[in-house]
Amino acid sequence: MIEVVNLNKSFGDLQILHEINTKFEKGKVNMVIGQSGQGKSVLTKCIVGLHTPDTGSIQYSGKNFTEMSRKERMLIRQEIGMLFQGSALFDSMTVEENIMFPITMFTKMTKKEKLDRVNFCLDRVNLGGRNKLLPAECSGGMQKRVAIARAIAMNPKYLFCDEPNSGLDPKTAIVIDNLIREITYEYDMTTVVITHDMNSVIEIGDSVMFIHEGQNWWSGDRESIITTDNQEIIDFVYASDFMKEIRASMKEKHQ
Repeated sequence: MIEVVNLNKSFGDLQILHEINTKFEKGKVNMVIGQSGQGKSVLTKCIVGLHTPDTGSIQYSGKNFTEMSRKERMLIRQEIGMLFQGSALFDSMTVEENIMFPITMFTKMTKKEKLDRVNFCLDRVNLGGRNKLLPAECSGGMQKRVAIARAIAMNPKYLFCDEPNSGLDPKTAIVIDNLIREITYEYDMTTVVITHDMNSVIEIGDSVMFIHEGQNWWSGDRESIITTDNQEIIDFVYASDFMKEIRASMKEKHQ
């Protein structure tokens, strides 16, 4: 579990995060949603240590990350897997080399042990035997799955996904959603997903946090987001007339 307590972050005179309090539960897909510029990315960067909060704390399984030494933070970071928005694969490396990269950086595994781990991760994302492909030879969905394989290569306790469905067609997006949910439950990870994709929220969002004006404006699950009367989240999620009709229909089913 990750717990954020009274977190504030400013850049100069501009305060981005205001007294953020939230928990990201272990073994659940925790979604963070909100309009662009509301503080989602800044919150994520504070949690993983890329930004230093002005005040407040971040707890990893009860350990205060904000007060740790650099060495202690590095140990926590080795337990974090990252899935970047654009996959962020190394173009000049093969699929195998991309997945092996963090293993080589942070472990003393033998070459055979590393290859075994790579093959295990590739099999887990249904890409067994694609080791020698270059990223340019992979479709967008395949690149996302390679990025997920790399993210779980170190068997992380915590997984952060930044817009995992960005640029994907709806059918492929469902595959990625299901894969994220499966590995979260299978490995009992604390998974945090930053997304604008409401299909993902409704399908796999065990816990949902809505950031508005740098605050934790609303929290709930994928069921309560359908029935909430919070006007700001209604305006965000059901902005179009089509989505308003869907919400009305879904509310009728839940009554």
